[in-house]
Amino acid sequence: MIAEELNRIAALEQEERSKYRHRMFVCMGTACLASHSDAIKAALEEELTKQGMEHDCAVCPGGCKGLCAAGPMVSIDPEDRLYQSVSPADSAEIIASLDHEPVERLAYPVESPFFTRQTRIVLSYAGKLNPDEIDDYIAEGGYEATIKALTEMTSAEVVETITRSGLRGRGGAGYPTGLKWSTVAKAQGAHKYIICNGDEGDPGAFMDRSVMEASPHRLIEGMIIAAYAVGADRGYLYVRAEYPLAVKRLKQAIRQAQKQGLLGSNICGTPFSFDLEVRLGAGAFVCGEETALMASIEGKRGQPRPRPPYPAEAGLWGYPTLINNVETFANIAPIITNGAAWFSAIGTEKSKGTKVFALSGAIEHTGLIEVPMGITLREVVFEIGGGIPNGRKFKAVQTGGPSGGCIPEQYLDMPVDYESLNSIGSIMGSGGMIIMDETSCMVDVAKYFMDFCMNESCGKCTPCRVGTAQMSNILDKITRGEAHLDDLATLERLCEMVKATSLCGLGQSAPNPVQSTLRYFRDEYLAHIVHHECPAGVCKMGVPT
Repeated sequence: MIAEELNRIAALEQEERSKYRHRMFVCMGTACLASHSDAIKAALEEELTKQGMEHDCAVCPGGCKGLCAAGPMVSIDPEDRLYQSVSPADSAEIIASLDHEPVERLAYPVESPFFTRQTRIVLSYAGKLNPDEIDDYIAEGGYEATIKALTEMTSAEVVETITRSGLRGRGGAGYPTGLKWSTVAKAQGAHKYIICNGDEGDPGAFMDRSVMEASPHRLIEGMIIAAYAVGADRGYLYVRAEYPLAVKRLKQAIRQAQKQGLLGSNICGTPFSFDLEVRLGAGAFVCGEETALMASIEGKRGQPRPRPPYPAEAGLWGYPTLINNVETFANIAPIITNGAAWFSAIGTEKSKGTKVFALSGAIEHTGLIEVPMGITLREVVFEIGGGIPNGRKFKAVQTGGPSGGCIPEQYLDMPVDYESLNSIGSIMGSGGMIIMDETSCMVDVAKYFMDFCMNESCGKCTPCRVGTAQMSNILDKITRGEAHLDDLATLERLCEMVKATSLCGLGQSAPNPVQSTLRYFRDEYLAHIVHHECPAGVCKMGVPT
């Protein structure tokens, strides 16, 4: 039986671990690899041999610890040591410090608010397991939720558990996951498909990439359970080709799961069969929209189509299809293992659980965090994030990427949940948070996001194709000091028109950054138009016409 084999693998892995007095994890996520963490791993291994300690310490690749600002990072268990900004030249000192005092100049305090204020569910294994080895995941209880779901629960009970947990889709709008699953489960079709949307395209967003790189088996396990719950027999991981490391680790993880009988025919000795494969996207932002994503998988041009019919009824190749994003699927196994009540006890009344955010911009601790829903922006920015560098003042935080809005200082004490963000003109989105200080011009910020939406528009519908271009032109005039108040009025009318008449979510949400900056930073627009000045000194003002 699969359960017995997994127990055997877990026991062997624990026995293998016991041979070493230390396990050292070198961050091998994309950010640290860009800083040559692979060379650090090689140097540590070489130094262990030099000092005759190769049988005392295992050096393993690890996923992202989250604190990208301090990378490359190296962690050591069981001492729970964490080293920052490591270079290959530090390897001798680090190895010599094993069983002795830590290397103080490299030590990062694990008791810092960056780590202690987080609640890690999705990121619980990040930096603690070897993402290249299924045995490491199994030894920590991996795939136990799959066995429990397939052998102890009916598919309806799985759907009911996810529904009672209160989990909402982590890809943007926060649609109730259980309700979506229930709709697909009830749909009729000779085949059903399940898709993981890993096409993370928001500027400043790298949450899904990190999860795919650090915990590929957690994601695959969530998809297996979801497929069983809704009756799907085939799944696709749609990942943008710009994520080569994530693609490599996912493909490897799929092969490992197939070898262990966790994918394929009659999983866990049950009648349930499920196959999974990776499909690459070419990087079009519009393919994050589910109907455009499905068109891309089918080999067509990635363009959205009108709904209904919805994917749950007629999706991929016309069959019922469940689509969730990476973070949503990564929450599934913990919910099945710990129960719906455990998950629903975290967060707020309507926004349950945790949320992964990518902190970037003018903040001390750029990186990845996972926090309970309902935490305030002030806690995120000034406690976990370490505040604004160089003694500058906080100005705004952009949430939700090109579809979101800019939130001013007056809302720093607002809880971060779906309803609160919507009420002030922003959205949760996939989880990007770009922090800005007083050196940012909010008109220039709006122009940046509008240019992004204009360039990423698929061009299928006129409101988005033409409207975003016209809005970009007006914003460009404003930043050059060549606009008039009539242009501002036209810009506001265009925002309403594009939002109301565009075909898909890209066009419907493209005006959000403009509208939010107009709402909270209108004085900056007026300064550009009336006084031909950029208060932040960012825009190069021309001679007004």
